[in-house]
Amino acid sequence: MGRLVSTEGLTDIQEEILKTVRTFVEKEILPVATELEHKDEYPTEIVEGLKELGIFGIMIPEEYGGLGESLLTYVLVVEEIARGWMSVSGVINTHFIVAYMLMQHGTEEQKQKYLPKMATGEIRGSFSMSEPGLGSDVAAIKTKAVKGDDGNYTIDGQKMWLTNGGSSNLIAVLVKTDEGADSVYKNMTTFLVEKEVGFGETAPGLTIPGKIDKMGYKGVDTTEAIFEGHQIAAEQILGGESGKGFYQMMDGVEVGRVNVAGRAVGVANRAFELGIAYAQQRETFGKKIAEHQAILFRLAEMGTKVETAHAMVVKAARLKDSGQRNDVEAGMAKYIAAEYCNEVVADSFRIHGGYGYSKEYEIERLYREAAFLLIGEGTADIQKMIIGRSLLKEYKL
Repeated sequence: MGRLVSTEGLTDIQEEILKTVRTFVEKEILPVATELEHKDEYPTEIVEGLKELGIFGIMIPEEYGGLGESLLTYVLVVEEIARGWMSVSGVINTHFIVAYMLMQHGTEEQKQKYLPKMATGEIRGSFSMSEPGLGSDVAAIKTKAVKGDDGNYTIDGQKMWLTNGGSSNLIAVLVKTDEGADSVYKNMTTFLVEKEVGFGETAPGLTIPGKIDKMGYKGVDTTEAIFEGHQIAAEQILGGESGKGFYQMMDGVEVGRVNVAGRAVGVANRAFELGIAYAQQRETFGKKIAEHQAILFRLAEMGTKVETAHAMVVKAARLKDSGQRNDVEAGMAKYIAAEYCNEVVADSFRIHGGYGYSKEYEIERLYREAAFLLIGEGTADIQKMIIGRSLLKEYKL
């Protein structure tokens, strides 16, 4: 079968990495993805395989034991992995965001302490902004860290929607610190919270209650985190300085949005593959359904949407790699890729007819997974607000 998304303009090393990941997906992920997803079972063996491939350290510099690759390389790897099973790309996403934030904002001591073990997957990261009463309204967070007389902090509050909340042993968590800044955005601090892998009380004063049962995006653990008098040293502040948390998190979210956009391309690409294959096998009224104009037009639209979303993702990644801000481009890529993914999956589902509703067919899983991409790393409405405000500034009369 031909490949829809192109990889033109890549280096030999990038091509080799993608070829290796593609082979891994075909042999180790696709054959077991639907079974594990239906069981909501964590993909332990797949994760161990990704560790061996060096995927957990793909963007971590070589001096810290990583592969030192670009965001573009990473997001193309994400497309490949999500094509196999989106949940696996979620396993590495928040880990990658935490590693990226450490690379960009961490002190040298923090980099030396965490990055080498993050590159091997020995330390696994999760990322926490949301709370039960809010999502994208980051300024309204209530979880607080209060500074004591000894200069260290006590964290109290409840966090929500931590991907890898149970399987991680390092959480980058955004809290209010209220240390006198005029702006609420300068009263936020990111702490690096160490914990044990698992559920229950994973550190003194930190409880991970258990997995949240979800419609899709299964296998990967999504959790709450409850802080009740969690004591943490000031040296665990990302970058060593309070009040920088909001800006650090937003930098991480930008690359996270590119990741989610890449996931959407991967899921859409797989849905297209399944749809075009089924259309050439199924017969109605004496011919393959792919020969009916209605189906043929649908396939043409699906293919075009996958290619368009892929191009947007590549553009956003290349811009970030060049050292420029890419908040608008990342928002555009996430918005269009998620919307197109949802449409391509729905069209593939329709092509499958009644069989698409059966759990025996892979498209049923993709149909449930696509819905998450409309929400993850900011809804379409949030992306459009970011895009629209930036466009007004650029084209202001």
